[in-house]
Amino acid sequence: MLDELLQWDQSLFVYLNSLGSPEYDLFWVTVTTILNWTPVFILFFLIILFKYPKREAAIVIVTVVVLIFFITGFTDLIKEIVERLRPNNNEEINGFIRILKRPTSYSFFSGHSSSSFSITTLLFLFLRKRFQWAWLFYVWPLFFAYSRIYVGVHYPLDIIVGALVGVLSAFIFFRFYTRIIAPYLKLSHP
Repeated sequence: MLDELLQWDQSLFVYLNSLGSPEYDLFWVTVTTILNWTPVFILFFLIILFKYPKREAAIVIVTVVVLIFFITGFTDLIKEIVERLRPNNNEEINGFIRILKRPTSYSFFSGHSSSSFSITTLLFLFLRKRFQWAWLFYVWPLFFAYSRIYVGVHYPLDIIVGALVGVLSAFIFFRFYTRIIAPYLKLSHP
């Protein structure tokens, strides 16, 4: 069954990757580059600063930063344990897929997906009652994660599992914040 799932994953990747077109390559290469999202990160932190009292905003931001370190480390650990080759390094398919990036690290699961979905979900949980447009934050991880298929470096299951791990991590961190940090520091609940 695992072999069938991996074959389906590879076939879906080849199909989705083949939908790419040279006229959109620059857009997707730009989307997949994390530094290009800096204005979005600044916006996220400004919204926190405006929607929370200063002390509480600082604690929320620290919680998000700790989540970033956690999800990055956890993702890297799993990649080293699983050792799944990226599509661009898979000799079985790399001759006929579109490859716009050539990382050499392992593929499962996507760090772009896990980090973007964890950050977005945690920010959404913190801001959903204070900022009515918080759900729009999910535009970032959807584009960011899909870009990894477009540029030829992640399979769909890498993206899906990364997103699920990211969302679950965010819920765990949010629960830790609301059950332990906020009561201990006598902060309001988000």
